[in-house]
This record gives sequence, structure tokens and C-alpha cells, in this order.
Amino acid sequence: MSQDVYPDNWKEIATALKALCDWRCNKYGKVCLRPREKPPDWTKSQHQAHTLQVHHWNCDPGDNRLENLACLCSGCHLYYHRFGRGNISPGQLSLFAEKKVS
Repeated sequence: MSQDVYPDNWKEIATALKALCDWRCNKYGKVCLRPREKPPDWTKSQHQAHTLQVHHWNCDPGDNRLENLACLCSGCHLYYHRFGRGNISPGQLSLFAEKKVS
């Protein structure tokens, strides 16, 4: 698959991985919001801060091997891309190696 192209089933892959991570950031364990979960008294900023995203270590959205993916809260994900370096060890992903998502 070419670089910068997400597969047609990306939403399913990402949702399955987030569920596997128990909707927590792999870096700090921050609990993030599940689909359609919207605390009524939260600001837009609070909602965004608790949004879980799936990161591709090699920055290729077409490479969805489990060892290339990590669940990160939006702050950790932004930090990685902003500074161009990883903020969690790829070795931390080994706890998901027994389950397949893709």
C-alpha cells in the first residue's frame, strides 16, 4: 500500500486497537473517551485532550502491522509529530503482540 493512504477499514482497525488498549494512552495510561462518550460539562479542550488516537511509528498510514501502531492521547500524539521523535518505547507494544488487529 502506498504511503499516506489509510486503508478502507482504518476506522475498524483503529477502534479495535483502542479497545485492546482499554481506551488508555500507551505513554501515561491516561483514560480517554470512548465513542459517543461526551461528558456534558466538559469544554471542547477537555474533550480533545481525552481523545485517543492511533499512531504509526514509521509515519506510514498504510503500514498497519500491530508492531507499527500505538494508542496515544492527542497530546502525546501531537508531541511525537511536533518534535519528530517517539515518546514511548516500541517495546511497550509487545503486550499486544498476542492479539491481532487488522
